[in-house]
Amino acid sequence: QLQLVESGGGLVQAGDSLRLSCARSGRTFSSVAMGWFRQAPGKEREFVADISWNGATHYADSVKGRFTISRDNIKNTVYLQMNSLKPEDTAVYYCAAGGRVGAYAYWGQGTQVTVSS
Repeated sequence: QLQLVESGGGLVQAGDSLRLSCARSGRTFSSVAMGWFRQAPGKEREFVADISWNGATHYADSVKGRFTISRDNIKNTVYLQMNSLKPEDTAVYYCAAGGRVGAYAYWGQGTQVTVSS
């Protein structure tokens, strides 16, 4: 069984930065694709960024150039560096893992990010 635990959320002002972390335990991390998603109040969960086992990354247009996803296979952790945060980035951010990008079978509990204007 694979478990994911997110951390790093909080309340910040527009223009600030945050780094989210997702610590993984269980299945071999290096072969797992990882993703970040978010869900704002009253909206559906949406894709933010993902990173494949070989380090290839993809981003939603809304965060491209501001967010960076990375992974540390030694620490079994994936990160989401979020810069130039905007109020519209306010959401619960979820980490996900799966055998390949887009096929996520495991989800974390989420961490709240609130950006004030």
